[in-house]
Amino acid sequence: MADNNEQEKKVEYLELIYDLIFVYIVGRNNSILHHVEGGFVTIETFLLYIFCTLAVIQIWSFSTIYINIHGRNSVRDHIFLFINMYLLYHMANGIGHDWREGFYEFNIAWALILINIAIQYFLEIRNQKGKEWAVIVLKQQGYIILAEVALIIVHIFVYYLSGVSIAYVPVLFGIIISFVTGNIFTMFPVDFSHLSERAMLYVVFTFGEMIIVISSYFEGGFNANTLYFSIMSFLIVVGLFLSYEMLYNRIVDREKMTNGLVYILVHVFIILSLNNISVALEFMRDEEVDLLPKVIFISVSIIVYFACILALSMYAKKRCKFNIKFFAGIVIISIVFIALMIILRENMYVNIALTVLMVGSVFLLIYNKSSKSSG
Repeated sequence: MADNNEQEKKVEYLELIYDLIFVYIVGRNNSILHHVEGGFVTIETFLLYIFCTLAVIQIWSFSTIYINIHGRNSVRDHIFLFINMYLLYHMANGIGHDWREGFYEFNIAWALILINIAIQYFLEIRNQKGKEWAVIVLKQQGYIILAEVALIIVHIFVYYLSGVSIAYVPVLFGIIISFVTGNIFTMFPVDFSHLSERAMLYVVFTFGEMIIVISSYFEGGFNANTLYFSIMSFLIVVGLFLSYEMLYNRIVDREKMTNGLVYILVHVFIILSLNNISVALEFMRDEEVDLLPKVIFISVSIIVYFACILALSMYAKKRCKFNIKFFAGIVIISIVFIALMIILRENMYVNIALTVLMVGSVFLLIYNKSSKSSG
């Protein structure tokens, strides 16, 4: 088991640069949804976007867990990170609306990155000699990652033979196996302060992408229409950000002893939902997108984001635990929000105002709960 007296791990500069590449590649992945057909994106395009995004964020989660538990900021660690950074550019280059053009580049880079992470686990065995259980855990995690690599290779051959993509198989395997085998990491409690900081920084970088997206709301001249939509879009981003900031700074117990896997997995979906919100905000101004799918997309994306934040309440300080009354309030607000968004979908002035009210209402509930942690 990890020594609780060890010095707290700090987030290194190289980790920040590494995370920025993930923001770049996920932002590039968002461009997949910019191709609208028949008033909205097709099911095939949306699923491509979802699984590409999950595959990329999953790589981040695997490498983040390894660095948190076993990273020593050594030359070897740096070399492996630089290799993955290089390969991530190839994954980004393989992303596009016509996924068939970059299929092999994306998937081969994906497999090589996971092999790189698995090798790190096997190399770490040398540092755990004499710790039989630790060696077993390291081997198991390495083999799990290699099993996902094998599924990616199967995926490549299936596509080669049939032209059909089964990318969902390795992605879902990685998510499910992380839940199933989560208990093996009880032998290696993470430095939760470091882990939560890494996750927070990735979320902040993702908000940076959203800030760039809403810059389009400031175009069109200095007039009442531009002012209204720019203010509203800015308030949405501020409300979303402050809700997470309150959770991170005031509610989450960053000294908690935990394996951190659920925390990271929930953040995978927080980042996915934030990217969906960024695209949804672009759709709000796109006249080619039909009104009903437009309002449903932004409504569901925001609700998923807040649902993920609520899921993190399992890491809350005891005096800040969310109760049934709190959850009920969020559910009622969400139901009313979706209903009004659908009913009033013809008026985008009202839609964006409703979105601000939804985000602001949930933020105030979280703020009220977080205030109990002071003192």
